[in-house]
Amino acid sequence: MCQTRQECPDCQACPGRQDRETNPSGPRPGPGPETPGTPGPRNQERQLRGITVSRELLQVRTVSRSFPVRSRGARDARGAEDAGEETLFVRAVNGVSFTLAAGECVGLVGESGCGKSTLGRLVCALDRPDEGEIFFDGAPLPPVSPASPAIGRIQMVFQDPFSSLDPRMRVGTSVAEGLESRGFQKRRPMNRAAVREAVHDIFARVGLAGMEKRYPHEFSGGQRQRVALARALVTRPDLVVCDEPVSALDASVQAQVLNVMRELQEEFGQAQLFISHNLAVVGFMCSRVLVMYLGELVEELAAQDLAHARHPYTQALYQAMPSAAGSDKKLVVLEGELPSPLHLPTGCHFHPRCPRADEVCRQKAPAWRELAPGWRVRCHKADRI
Repeated sequence: MCQTRQECPDCQACPGRQDRETNPSGPRPGPGPETPGTPGPRNQERQLRGITVSRELLQVRTVSRSFPVRSRGARDARGAEDAGEETLFVRAVNGVSFTLAAGECVGLVGESGCGKSTLGRLVCALDRPDEGEIFFDGAPLPPVSPASPAIGRIQMVFQDPFSSLDPRMRVGTSVAEGLESRGFQKRRPMNRAAVREAVHDIFARVGLAGMEKRYPHEFSGGQRQRVALARALVTRPDLVVCDEPVSALDASVQAQVLNVMRELQEEFGQAQLFISHNLAVVGFMCSRVLVMYLGELVEELAAQDLAHARHPYTQALYQAMPSAAGSDKKLVVLEGELPSPLHLPTGCHFHPRCPRADEVCRQKAPAWRELAPGWRVRCHKADRI
């Protein structure tokens, strides 16, 4: 049985097998003492649906990522454009720190454009941070390469499964590529019979038994998302990043896919970073929630405490849910537009839209306040709300 999950076949596709062979005495030690701003002790135990986990699989430490944007100069009196250009920077992720325990499912919520997907790509090593560090299983997260020790151990489920699948390749072949890459990295390739058996098994688990030889266009949207799940889980990863996996699906199909995802997460025991706009979905899937606004985390709390959130932004997101408002109440709509990430507001970035903002909020950026173990918030007025 693997150290990183509850149940797993002891096969060559299992990353826990390599861990036991290379380090039979136990998991590798962490990266050392935590830097300031890193939330919580590294070995703190968490209770997840009746299962206590103590090993922190992922550590994100003050990570930032910016993208350059060229801004052309103003036009002159004749309407001709000035040849001068100015390079501005979009701060997509700004000083984000959090941890993720083995087997834990953590939600990441926020409006479109707040940096959720960028942070997910950084965690998967599909992009590299400008500042900060990311540790995976006690070691710095390496860049993506065929020889990376994280190959097969970190997987991603994208929002649009059709664009992430090769239209000219049978879905069974696409799913098998993960096993082949994992075998190449371990220098112990699986034979074809073992690969076929593993692919057949994972398709059966996601409810698509016997459909391995079809092409992506032969599936519905919900079925394609199940194929994407099969591709992510076939290597028995330690961490899966789910980027809006059900936002493009109908409500009934969403429920089916979410049930499959939760059942497989509980069966395989992999950690999940679940990115979504929908707090109801996050509350169903996750035990802990990270709230993001303009590239920064503003609140971290247990999913069961969302109704009692202390940051005005988290409160607005929760009150905008139809189930939270009730049939006899109007939905609470957050006024104002998301400020431009090219020109961030001074002080608290949320103050232009906050009904409780005062001069302190406009001038001074709030620091983290710990309200309870596992509950922290960045708001000057958190103790008065």
